[in-house]
Amino acid sequence: MSTRILCVDDEPNILAGFQRNLRKQFQLDIAVGGTDGLRSIQENGPYAVVVADMQMPLMNGVEFLTRVQALAPDTVRMMLTGDAGQKTAMDAVNQGHVFRFLTKPCPPETLALALTAGLKQHHLMIAERELLENTLSGAVRMLGELLSTVEPRSFGQGQQLAAEARRLGALLKYPNPWELEIAATLGGIGFVTVPPATLTKAQLKETLTGAETDTLTRVPEIGARLLGHIPRLEAVAAIVHYQDKHYDGSGFPADARAGDDVPLGARILHVLSAMLRAEAGGLSRMIALEHMRQRPGFFDPRVLDAAFTCYAPETTAAPVACRAINLHELRIGHLLAAGVETFQGVLLVSAGNRVTPGLMEKLRNFALLEGIKEPIYVSEETEG
Repeated sequence: MSTRILCVDDEPNILAGFQRNLRKQFQLDIAVGGTDGLRSIQENGPYAVVVADMQMPLMNGVEFLTRVQALAPDTVRMMLTGDAGQKTAMDAVNQGHVFRFLTKPCPPETLALALTAGLKQHHLMIAERELLENTLSGAVRMLGELLSTVEPRSFGQGQQLAAEARRLGALLKYPNPWELEIAATLGGIGFVTVPPATLTKAQLKETLTGAETDTLTRVPEIGARLLGHIPRLEAVAAIVHYQDKHYDGSGFPADARAGDDVPLGARILHVLSAMLRAEAGGLSRMIALEHMRQRPGFFDPRVLDAAFTCYAPETTAAPVACRAINLHELRIGHLLAAGVETFQGVLLVSAGNRVTPGLMEKLRNFALLEGIKEPIYVSEETEG
């Protein structure tokens, strides 16, 4: 966690005074003018606190601190000025999001107290962010564990979808890849609310009642509602909600969104899901994409074109080798290369699932109570 401070002013004498009076208490860097200040942040940052003078030529303090906020949002920003006017203060707070506003001349002890408060504020911001990130990470892991236990087929499909979304998202320069991967992995989280009997009927392709069909259709909406309760997953929830929406506005949900108004992440998952379903049915990816191209209005043409580029034969990865093991050899983290079934032929977990503690416990319980078919096939990818 940084404890360094940057002072920016257009007067070298003032900066020299800062160094003389404060260098024993703080790790202090200086920069003459806004341009040098931005360069220091880019080359030597991040800084815990940045202090800037308001009256600088070419780039005043408000303009500078606004740029600092964009470059380093976790940096605490302060302003020194000889103009204590109301408008200056309002601009500093509203545009530069200034933590502390100090008037010149500012006694060294007053500035030192302000810098100490700024460092404490920075530490608090970092601690809160880390807490939120850890909470988010834990919530995502918990939901993945739940989905892998309740509906392992969907979880396995989600893991495969996430791997492909990572590739296609990179090609499309998706701005927040982590959102896309979480949406792909947890896109089926709504299945945890569906009665097991309905899931079994759907898996066996038995005739569903109208209510059962409606329940399965609304799984993305249910999943979005569950994810929407978790801080910072609002965009992920929107992707999950619209993952079955067609580019022309048809599909689920039945609202007015269409075209580029549908979240890009949802449009990416819509293409990948259709491709992977066709591949599971025996088609190659390129043939599947050709068939999808014959359905105008269903898929975003730009995403579809990117998929053709991504999965062209020369760029397709070679198949990963697998090996057969018994249940007692199965380890957390193994990637299943084939589904695991009971002796009665009931699918417990599909290919593509990565073994989690919950899934391991489930397989052991079924092996004890009903028996499972062995060997189990795992990808050499995890054999290292």
